[in-house]
Amino acid sequence: MGGTKISGALSDLDGNLIYKHTIPTNVHEGELSILARIIEVIDKVIVGSKIKIDQIMSIGIGSPGTLNVKTGVIIAANNLPFKNFPLIEAIKQRFDLPIFLDNDANVATIGEHILGAGKGTQNMLYITVSTGIGGGAIINGNIFRGNTDNALGIGHTTIDIDGRKCKCGNNGCIEAYSSGTAIAKLANEAINRGENTSLNNYNVVTAKEVVREAENGDGVAKRVLDFSLGHLGIYIANLIKIFDPEMIVVGGGVSMAGEIIFSKINEVIKENCLEEIVSQCKIIPSKLGRDAGIVGAVALAISKSN
Repeated sequence: MGGTKISGALSDLDGNLIYKHTIPTNVHEGELSILARIIEVIDKVIVGSKIKIDQIMSIGIGSPGTLNVKTGVIIAANNLPFKNFPLIEAIKQRFDLPIFLDNDANVATIGEHILGAGKGTQNMLYITVSTGIGGGAIINGNIFRGNTDNALGIGHTTIDIDGRKCKCGNNGCIEAYSSGTAIAKLANEAINRGENTSLNNYNVVTAKEVVREAENGDGVAKRVLDFSLGHLGIYIANLIKIFDPEMIVVGGGVSMAGEIIFSKINEVIKENCLEEIVSQCKIIPSKLGRDAGIVGAVALAISKSN
C-alpha cells in the first residue's frame, strides 16, 4: 500500500505469485475510501486466482508510515491520510483470517531475505531509493524492528542539520538529497536557473530523465546524479560502519537505472569505509524489483504463520 497505488497478490507457500491486481490509492478520498480499496484488491486477487477463501492461510500488509504492528494500527503516514487508524481490525470485519501489518520497507526487507537477493544471509540491510528512501535490517536472521517497531526510518535521518528542506518538515534528511524526488527537484532547479542542459528538451523532468541524459553525457544531469549519489554513497558507508552487514540490497525505482547508479555508489563507499569491512559486504540490486513490496507482504504472512 502506497501513496499512489495499492497492489495485491495471491501466492503459494513458496512465494510464487499466482495472481496480481493493482488500483490507484486515491488518497484525496480519505481513510474509509482507501480501506474499501484495500478490501477490493483482496477480493479481486481471490476471485482472479480462482482460490476459495477457506484455502487462504493469512494476509500480509505492508504500509508506509509510523505503525503499531502489534495492534495493527497506522499511527501516521506522510503520503496517506490515516491517523491512528485500526487497519487490521477494520479488514478483519470483512475477512476472518490472520492478518499481519508491517512497515513497507520492512516487508520488502523480509521478502529479499526469504525469497530474494538476501536469501541465506544472517545480517543484511535493504534500502529502497524511489519516491522516498526507506530501509530495513535483518540481524542474526531476524527482522530488526526496534523498541516501537519503527526502526530503520533511514530516509529521515539527518545528514546536514542546515541542509535542504525535507517534506517531513526537518532539514537535511538523506531523502531530500538522494531520493528520486530529490534528483528530479535538483534537476528542475538547474533548469529554472537557466543552465544549458538537454533536460530542457523535456516537458516533465523526473529522475528517469536525469539518468538518461547523464548516460548521454549531459553535464548538468551528471552533476545532479553525482551530488545525489555521492550523498547516498556516504550514507551507505555509514550504515556499513554501524551494522557491518554481509550484504546491502538496494531496491526502488532509482536502483533500476543499473550500472550508472551502482558504480558511483560503490566508488564513494570505498573512499569512505575501511577496506577490511567493505570488502566483506556485497552491495547488489534487488532481485524482487518492482514486486518487492508485494512479495515482501507474502513473505511477512508466511513467516508469521509458520
